[in-house]
Amino acid sequence: MTNLIPSELDGHGLRVAVLVARWYPEVTDRLRRGALKTLADAGIAEDDITVIEVPGAYELAQAATWVTRAGQADAVVALGCVVRGETPHFDHIARAAADGCLRAAQESGIPVGFGVITADTHEQAKARAADLDGGI
Repeated sequence: MTNLIPSELDGHGLRVAVLVARWYPEVTDRLRRGALKTLADAGIAEDDITVIEVPGAYELAQAATWVTRAGQADAVVALGCVVRGETPHFDHIARAAADGCLRAAQESGIPVGFGVITADTHEQAKARAADLDGGI
C-alpha cells in the first residue's frame, strides 16, 4: 500500500524570502511577478514576503545561506537567469547557483526553491519566463 502525503498550497502564516538576481532583468522581473502572484494565491500575506535583490545568479547561493541561517523565513525562492555564452562561464555559474542553493536547504532544513532559468539563448530565457509571468 502506498502512503500519499498530499501537497497543500496553503501558505497562511508562512514567511517567505524571494531572492531575485538583477542580471537579465527582462527575465527575472517576470519571474519575480510570477512568484509573488503564486505566493499570494497560496495565501501568503504580502507582509510575510521579503524580496531581496542580488547582483546575479552566482550570488543567489550566498543569499540563500544568509537567509536560512538568519531564521527569518520558513521558505526561500531563488530566481535568476543564466544564458550560455561562448565560454564555460555558463557552466560554472549555473552549477554554483544550483549547488549552493541545495546546500543552503540541506544545511538548514528550510526549503529553497530553485527558479533559475538556464537557456542557450536570450530569446529562450525570455520565452520560458513568459510562461511564468502572472503566476503558475
